[in-house]
Amino acid sequence: MNAEMNDLLPVSHDDKAQIWIIGSREQVLHLINECYVKKLASDRIKFTPIVPAPFAAGKYMSVLVR
Repeated sequence: MNAEMNDLLPVSHDDKAQIWIIGSREQVLHLINECYVKKLASDRIKFTPIVPAPFAAGKYMSVLVR
């Protein structure tokens, strides 16, 4: 991206990056554990609780805020 495109993005530089995990409950739990084991997250508490995804029927989600 060039500087002109960056100026158009509505993201503040103070915002924290997020990683969204969406899938079956088992998939989400497995990926949370994998992120912890691979040290992508320093603790499992960094993830939001697993909740039903409001935009995908039958799917669950969790968010890692870094």
